[in-house]
Amino acid sequence: MTETDAEFEALLAYLKETRGFDFTGYKRSSLMRRVDRRLAAVAPAGYGEYLDYLQVHPDEFPALFNTILINVTGFFRDPDAWATLTRDVLPRLLSRRDGPLRVWSAGCASGEEAYSLAIVLAEALGAERFRERVKIYATDVDDEALAHARQATYTAREVEHVDPDLLGRYFEPVGPRYTFRKDLRRSVIFGRNDLVQDAPIGRIDLLACRNTLMYFNAETQARIVSRLHFALAPGGVLFLGKAEMLLRHAALFEPLDLRRRIFQRATQPTADGLPTAGPAAAAPQVQPAGLDRLRTEAFLASPVAQVVVAADGVMALANRQAEALFGLVPRDAGRAFRELDLSYRPVELRGLIEQATNERRIAHVDGVALKLRPEQEVYLDIQVIPLADAAGVVIVFLDVTASRRLREELEVANRQLETAYEELQSTNEELETTNEELQSTVEELETTNEELQSTNEELETMNEELQSTNDELQSINDELRERTAELNSTNAFMTAILASLEAGVVVLDREMQILVWNRCAEDLWGLRSDEAVGRHFLNIDIGLSTARLHPGIRDVLTGRSQHEEAEQEAVNRRGRTVSLRVVCTPLTSESAGIVGAILVMQHA
Repeated sequence: MTETDAEFEALLAYLKETRGFDFTGYKRSSLMRRVDRRLAAVAPAGYGEYLDYLQVHPDEFPALFNTILINVTGFFRDPDAWATLTRDVLPRLLSRRDGPLRVWSAGCASGEEAYSLAIVLAEALGAERFRERVKIYATDVDDEALAHARQATYTAREVEHVDPDLLGRYFEPVGPRYTFRKDLRRSVIFGRNDLVQDAPIGRIDLLACRNTLMYFNAETQARIVSRLHFALAPGGVLFLGKAEMLLRHAALFEPLDLRRRIFQRATQPTADGLPTAGPAAAAPQVQPAGLDRLRTEAFLASPVAQVVVAADGVMALANRQAEALFGLVPRDAGRAFRELDLSYRPVELRGLIEQATNERRIAHVDGVALKLRPEQEVYLDIQVIPLADAAGVVIVFLDVTASRRLREELEVANRQLETAYEELQSTNEELETTNEELQSTVEELETTNEELQSTNEELETMNEELQSTNDELQSINDELRERTAELNSTNAFMTAILASLEAGVVVLDREMQILVWNRCAEDLWGLRSDEAVGRHFLNIDIGLSTARLHPGIRDVLTGRSQHEEAEQEAVNRRGRTVSLRVVCTPLTSESAGIVGAILVMQHA
């Protein structure tokens, strides 16, 4: 690691420790490029100096986070993908879900994507059923973007990609802006959630996480994808951006439309031998006297740690093995389960309990590590089994440490066996060499594919940045267009005034170059405006003696006179002699004083 890399990692660690933003999983090339923009703005010499600057100037944090967190989004971004979701995916999803529909927009930025989801679902269900069935959770790490999203107010340019019919039905014009319908807005819940650090929202039917994964490195992407898989309900749909492929996570998601990046949560096998307890198992039987005490003792003496949680969330029973394993005491019975450390250590159990209770089937998680002492660690398979008549659940902790160690030893033995097998195959060197070359070629192709995927994500990131810059340039261009329109309108107004005057009007600059030659002057002398403008007044050939007017014009231009008037005979364009009165007055400016002269020529 170079000195620059070390300073950059120290900066990321500081942001995580002091502000809770974990950027260590982001791609370094893109992240450095965004941070360098802030370095150029505040002018430190390097990442180490910038860290010192942050410690002294805490008001720099918002500017840095706004630079790093690229909030480029829009309504119905990638229309082809949205059309496929609306036409092919939503009808099938809604046909399987009769009850509440839970939707999650992860990385929602300023809310356009969350409201796009609300629009397509309201179109599919109708507004009334939408309000009854749908809850949309929209999350992001940028508090400023979330505040903008909660207002649900957008400019005309931000809603330009919304179909006019949809715009009229789902937005209310408020001055120059558009506000999303309040009755549907209540179904969209905004909150802060960091995909890297925070727990995912559970039992989601449709999860949109578009153009978010591409900012993270491969390791962090894998961790986030695993959490998205956990968040989805069975058969749930994942909607990604066009730069995200899930090539290395085929076991977790099945593609519904790979081109549009729409996936479905892969089917998971159920646990063998542990059927969900149901009403059929609750048939009353006549029990011999004392059997309840016998059952209780058998439960307490069971070598498998077990905890019973009643339907009201109270821990009812814990056997001796569970007490020894998790440090429980008899007085913990009767306490709310959520108040016990066991509810979230070694793994979050409250979500599993809710899942098992709602779905009436076993929920389980395997291979959970529990550290008993610094030198001792055990592994547990945890199963949450719903009891009959919704009386509660029993949580079973199976110690699989021995089997895990045997599996590891088996893997070592397999590796040793593979080594022995390779030695035995040494006699077939030529075939083995060819096989290795082919394998090497395959690995190179896979590496190339991953590099191309990474490059594609990088290009997509740069495209987001360019789009953000283009938006700024477009705003400037709109302002210039408005100014130009105002100037053209003013010029047209001035031209109309000059054309309406019945006298010939000529405007000169201080060098006596013609600036304005109105239509009446054209009719009087037969010289068009484009022929006269730009020429010296004394050099034009008309039936008026310009040399006789020169002294008066000079006096006006030098400020010696404010009004010069003269009468002379002239010959108009038709060859007729006319008597003209020529009035010369100064053309003044508040800042520059006299900038020219105005000649008005009319019949005497």
